[in-house]
Amino acid sequence: MTASPYGLHRVLEPAGVLPQQAWRLDADPTPWPDEVIIDVDRLNLDAASYRQLREQHGTGDAVRAAVLEIIEQRGKMQNPVTGSGGMLLGTVREVGERSPLGLRPGDRVATLVSLTLTPLRVTDGLASWDGEDEQVPCTGTAVLFGRSIAAVLPADLPDPLALSVLDVCGAPALTDRVVREKAGQRGRAATVCVLGGGGKSGSLSLAAARRAGAGRLVALVPTDAEAAAVRAAGLADEVVVADARNPVAVADAVGEQVDITVVCVDVPGCEHGAILATADGGTVVFFSMATSFAAAALGAEGLAADVEMIVGNGYVPGHAHLALDLLREEPGVRALFEGRAGVAAHAAGADGQTSSP
Repeated sequence: MTASPYGLHRVLEPAGVLPQQAWRLDADPTPWPDEVIIDVDRLNLDAASYRQLREQHGTGDAVRAAVLEIIEQRGKMQNPVTGSGGMLLGTVREVGERSPLGLRPGDRVATLVSLTLTPLRVTDGLASWDGEDEQVPCTGTAVLFGRSIAAVLPADLPDPLALSVLDVCGAPALTDRVVREKAGQRGRAATVCVLGGGGKSGSLSLAAARRAGAGRLVALVPTDAEAAAVRAAGLADEVVVADARNPVAVADAVGEQVDITVVCVDVPGCEHGAILATADGGTVVFFSMATSFAAAALGAEGLAADVEMIVGNGYVPGHAHLALDLLREEPGVRALFEGRAGVAAHAAGADGQTSSP
């Protein structure tokens, strides 16, 4: 078998599918000619997956055992309930002679492709992870393919902070694009609502929408405490509190429908509220891995809503640079990120290296 830039040669079962669809991958840390081997020191579980694992297993030994079992069985981290994974941080160990990624041994990198398609091996039993945080310190190896994507970590930011931003960097980049396109179509500034505006992807999406020239900008959050934090950050014109799973409550809280609704909520059941918040001819962008796309499509049909619905796939050219620049240049965004549990606990020194939890 020859190496495939898509990683087909790493699929153990079933045959003939891409790595993301595969049940099991070969995680042997010996590179094929176009591959890169990473020494992993931190996983970042996506929000929907981590929430599900916490709800089912709690913290400590039980959730640690659950994550280890997934990785050992599948050769990758793909939550069997949510289907999602996350991304990772590490140091380049070895680069195949035909790798097109431009990485060098010793580079500190964050992968910008999902753990659901990344061959992964953990060798320390996740002994340093208490299960209290979606960032998982670990020792292990991972494999990048010829068509994988990775970002060299910036020297001016602590690794855990950069990892948190890069984990969701597709959201602000696509928000930027959609806001600019909608303004061009309508000849005026687009109005935008972000469901989950206090979270990682939500706060970055608010900042991106503002920078792209959005008019009215609404952040919807679930609690008064989160609303206070978003108001203090100055990221939205209006901050409203509602359960994003309650369509009528969402519609009432948002009031006048917006041109674009961006869904960044890590729980299921937010599809219909997003549709009700969006005016006919508008656009709903779904970034949450908890989204039911059947519910979204059938809900729009049942509501006779003429809205375009976009699946945020996590990749937009230039997404890493845009997200990191927003963090650097928007004090409110950085304050929200640094205030999140986990980022502060893993804060690093001036050298940008990850410290022990």
